[in-house]
Amino acid sequence: MDFHLSEEHQSFSDAVRRFARAKLAGGALQRAHSARYPWDAAELLSEQGLLGISFPEEDGGQGGSLMHSVLAIQEVAQYCPKSADIVQAGNFGPIRTFVEYATPDQKARFLPGLLAGKTLISLGMSEPDAGSAVTELKTSARLEGEHYVINGSKVFSTHSPEANLFLIYVRFGPGVDGIGSVLVERDTPGFSIGAPSAFMSGEEWCQLYFEECRIPAANLLLGAGGFKKQIAGFNVERLGNSSRSLALGRYCFNQAREHALTRKQFGRLLCEFQGIQWKFADMATKLDSAQLLLYRAALEGEHGLPTAHSTAIAKLACNQAGWDVANEALQVMGAMGYSQESLVEYCVRRIRGWMIAGGSIEMLKNRIAEGVFERSFSQRTSKAG
Repeated sequence: MDFHLSEEHQSFSDAVRRFARAKLAGGALQRAHSARYPWDAAELLSEQGLLGISFPEEDGGQGGSLMHSVLAIQEVAQYCPKSADIVQAGNFGPIRTFVEYATPDQKARFLPGLLAGKTLISLGMSEPDAGSAVTELKTSARLEGEHYVINGSKVFSTHSPEANLFLIYVRFGPGVDGIGSVLVERDTPGFSIGAPSAFMSGEEWCQLYFEECRIPAANLLLGAGGFKKQIAGFNVERLGNSSRSLALGRYCFNQAREHALTRKQFGRLLCEFQGIQWKFADMATKLDSAQLLLYRAALEGEHGLPTAHSTAIAKLACNQAGWDVANEALQVMGAMGYSQESLVEYCVRRIRGWMIAGGSIEMLKNRIAEGVFERSFSQRTSKAG
């Protein structure tokens, strides 16, 4: 078994690294500390062919693989952690679901702007009373003539302050089979966007409101019965989350390593203290272990979708390794790591959110246990007979 990248994957990684170092490193600190979406970096990434990496060429993509997308996130993050979010937004998440299931007309209308880094798509899944239990969502859609009428609200939608297009999970009827999705454009009558709220990471989100919001029937993405297809695509989204968690952890590791090689205390370099050496040994082990699990899941998806089991394991491992390493790196760097003069504290805050988003650590463990025991376990309380 070969644990090294193929020659083609290594060549791709090297090219992305050279680009990120030359074009993105300079403004990394400013981008991280701004709540705004970095449109300038998005257009640069598009010009480099790093949006739509694994999408079919007939859709305007690059015809690459999930592994290429994972590698792109890893390399970009080493020079501009926030720009890794753009690679995520242009390859994983709602845009991936859109490319998987959109009609040719829908793709022609929306994909060119998305892949050019000039427009942005946001996912409306979570609701005030439906987070991890997403099948309890209440936002409804009813067909009236040539329009669907949407009512309800969504919360915690990534990129919602600046998105132009929203992929909204809706209920057409009762039960899981009644769930599907629609596409809502930003200026649609009956659709309003609340005031921005901020996460701990500094990233902003807005509550989305639908009040008799009428959209063309042509904006239907997946009708009733589409929920399971959407969730299958969601496994791919988890690889984007995993990649960023691990990449930002590695960024912090590298920053702390450089600090330990140059910073002196008590007349000695930090790296000469055994306590510091053991920290780095633990960090390196966690990063490398999670990296292998991430690559396994990504390679599963080379010719299809990776399994829910392997993506859950990869996300759990990468979330935990990224968090542990970033937090320990901050400790090694002391006040400099805690200061906003470095990006380590930003990475710590950012990674912490990914342990909740895209499937919380606890939900991932439930999913992994189902794979272990080869049976499902309902988290709902039993109804009295």
